[in-house]
Amino acid sequence: MSFDLLGLPALSRFVIDRCEPLRGDDEKLAALWPKARMIVVDTRGRTLVADRGVRLADRPAQDFGDQPPVNAVLLGEQDGVAYFAVLMPAEDGDEVPASRAWGPPELTDEPQWLDLRQAGATLDDHSAGLFTTAAALFQWHRLGKYCAKCGARTVLEKSGWTSVCSGCGREEYPRTDSAVICLVHDGADQVLVARGPEWPEGRFSVLAGFVEAGESLEACVAREIFEEVGVAVRDIRYLGSQPWPFPRSLMIGFEAVADPAEPLRLADGEIAEAKWVSRADVRQAIEVPGSVPGLGLAGGASIAFRMLQSWAAV
Repeated sequence: MSFDLLGLPALSRFVIDRCEPLRGDDEKLAALWPKARMIVVDTRGRTLVADRGVRLADRPAQDFGDQPPVNAVLLGEQDGVAYFAVLMPAEDGDEVPASRAWGPPELTDEPQWLDLRQAGATLDDHSAGLFTTAAALFQWHRLGKYCAKCGARTVLEKSGWTSVCSGCGREEYPRTDSAVICLVHDGADQVLVARGPEWPEGRFSVLAGFVEAGESLEACVAREIFEEVGVAVRDIRYLGSQPWPFPRSLMIGFEAVADPAEPLRLADGEIAEAKWVSRADVRQAIEVPGSVPGLGLAGGASIAFRMLQSWAAV
């Protein structure tokens, strides 16, 4: 039984104009600056979130000077207000405890520093899109400091959206690595879930993998699932997509059908555990997290959660 996503994945929401022509227009940017808002992201990928995780605690851009700082990136514009982001050093000793890294954040009435995995599902559409874009750009900046052609240092231009080599002048733009993610079910009431070796015991998601050069998305789905769990799939169908800037992936979601009678053969070093679970158990695990022993699911910021939620609702 096929299904459709119940709504956009959490990090696919973006409601303001990205304003590509504005990025290199210094005159228009200067005119927008007095009313602009600034989002601060720290070097651990967190930003200040208010109203119990609902919105970003942005600040007047003029708090950062009378013109955009050289390291500020333009995220977009809405109703005459431009939105920028700037990267700042994280405060020392402010780590997220390991025990909370895989669970939902402990939201408070006071503004708190949260990363995109923690806040992506709770933020409103406006804030989720801004934070996702800022996180993606800063990850690209971190990984693209040197020219891929000659090795010289690069310089950012056009409000952080273009990288220019200081040696050969080569231009580069934000990179995205394509990855497939697939919910495999039996066509009835069972779904295949798995966990990687770095995941805590009892925490499961659907299967995913990167697209190889010269490979179609559908071929990647079939190959990755067979490589990871030894199961052949059929009836591969596209569901939706979501940016996943950890560091720079685009997760392209599919469903596929497989036979639960096939033995599971787990890829050594990639899959620590895999199993078929019932629709009823998935529903229960979503409605009351922790209520199904050994079945914790992917976080709400991921497209995996939206896929499981949508399949369970059929």
